[in-house]
Amino acid sequence: MTETPYQDARGSPRYLPIAEHGLIGDLRSVALVGSNGTIDWYCSPSFDSPSVFASILDADRGGCFELAASVPARTKQFYFPDTNVLITRFFTDEGVGEVQDFMPVTGESAEADRHRLIRRVLCVRGTVPFRVRVAPRFDYGAAPHTLKLLGDTAVFESPQMALALTSTVTLESDGVDARADFKLAEGESAVFALDRVGDAIAPRGCARTEAEHEFEATVRYWRRWLHQSRYRGRWREMVHRSALTLKLLTYAPTGAIVAAPTTSLPEQLGGERNWDYRYVWIRDAAFCVYALLRLGFSGEARAFMNFLTGLIGPGDGSPSGPLQIMYGIDGRTDLPERELDHLEGHLGSAPVRVGNAAADQLQLDIYGALIDSIYLYDKWAEPISSDQWDNVSRLVDWVCDHWDQPDEGVWETRGGRKNFLYSRLMCWVAIERAIRLANRRGLPADHRRWRTSRDAIYRRIMDLGWSPVRRAFVQHEGDEVLDASLLMMPLAKFIAPTDPKWLSTLDALTDDLVSDSLVYRYDPQASPDGLRGDEGTFSICSFWYVEALVRAGRLDEARLAFEKMLTYANHLGLYAEEIGRTGEQQGNFPQAFTHLALISAAFNLDRALG
Repeated sequence: MTETPYQDARGSPRYLPIAEHGLIGDLRSVALVGSNGTIDWYCSPSFDSPSVFASILDADRGGCFELAASVPARTKQFYFPDTNVLITRFFTDEGVGEVQDFMPVTGESAEADRHRLIRRVLCVRGTVPFRVRVAPRFDYGAAPHTLKLLGDTAVFESPQMALALTSTVTLESDGVDARADFKLAEGESAVFALDRVGDAIAPRGCARTEAEHEFEATVRYWRRWLHQSRYRGRWREMVHRSALTLKLLTYAPTGAIVAAPTTSLPEQLGGERNWDYRYVWIRDAAFCVYALLRLGFSGEARAFMNFLTGLIGPGDGSPSGPLQIMYGIDGRTDLPERELDHLEGHLGSAPVRVGNAAADQLQLDIYGALIDSIYLYDKWAEPISSDQWDNVSRLVDWVCDHWDQPDEGVWETRGGRKNFLYSRLMCWVAIERAIRLANRRGLPADHRRWRTSRDAIYRRIMDLGWSPVRRAFVQHEGDEVLDASLLMMPLAKFIAPTDPKWLSTLDALTDDLVSDSLVYRYDPQASPDGLRGDEGTFSICSFWYVEALVRAGRLDEARLAFEKMLTYANHLGLYAEEIGRTGEQQGNFPQAFTHLALISAAFNLDRALG
């Protein structure tokens, strides 16, 4: 068999599709586990740390943790019910084996800094031979390391950090990687535990009994957490998987929720639309708070709100306003973007980027997202404090002064600022929700100024955002291009969902941007965004479309579109950011925004169906 760039000498693919992965984590970081048993993405000690395993971005230089049957096998993958414990099963001619992957959730104990990753191997029928190869590549594959074997422990040490692998089978070294071949008979098991170690954290073994106890404790943790859910609707399995995924994307020390745990997974194979999503986007705020509170996860909503409101301050005179569009998981503002030229990218899709230059963009919609989340939290959870209200009032005053300037828009385009309708819409939301909040709580507010600005935005959208030619609201002023973000107009209660202008817009969006229930954000050929290439359909927009149909009373269409969207999930119920022409997952994975929108669509469709 001739070797090709994306196949090895045996003709096997060097890259698994993005969708062929599951997710495990400890509320500080996560690992992606392929359906072939390989961990090919893992950053330690946190979501936005440099990678240790990144073969999903470079099969040769990224590093990986392989663990699989050493003979031909069929594989299947599933989550242990109601948990984030992932099981990969290997079906061979001689028997059946499985790998149980999980990261114990240790709270704030001293063990939290260990970030232990446990891989428990069992033979459940017959006999199965296994092979393991642990090949870390520190600092996105750029830092060298040494390997020392000390009995049943392998210590990988780089200038920045060290990892210790403890094993119940004998390990061998081939210079910088640890390997082992072993065979298990029915009922036998082996354990591999990977720990971050250092001056205060010594290597510690993980015997079979301890691994079993850790497995049981981790299962209990996730089931106890999920038991808080109040959702009892038609799509309970998918909603609960989405909730479990959102919890995995939560950084427990601060309550932040990352947009996705990966960087540079391509929106189009071979394209340049590869971004780092391991940060917190303000635009996700209202969706996060809405989904968490609707499901009953008030503790997570409280932690996330504390993180968000801690970001509100007087600002520093930045041209992008008092808020950034995104922050680090610890609240930091400096997220410099750079390209890692030594990595080839997933299936050759370079560049690989870390950091995100969009942090410096002006996106006016974030003020509506943030203030809407505060309004929802005040309504459903606990009242806003006086200091928080003072900060909200300052934000609203800023929006009143700046709502009419062009910006980069919700999709972070890099083709120049425009007068985007969605940005105007969310400025209206910011002021309108603040007025509601002030009226309900009797809080002090500059009502005359706020109402004047709110009404001016409404008139501007109705006058300049409506196209008599298209019979639809359009992406930005002075053009006839449509945009799926307009699906938020009835969801944000700007326009009645049965208003003739809205129903005409909904029909136009269906004709232009919808394909088998899947929704494109916009047409980059008709509305250049400063980037080369095309992209897939945007899954959050597909769920917004379901909600818009629900609110318009088109329940049969809504339910069919929702059921179709469920068929595009991967084998574990997970979604990347986008879906390609033939149904493949594209972009960073899994995407919090998509799972938030799934929860909201399921909740509102359930309620409408009765």
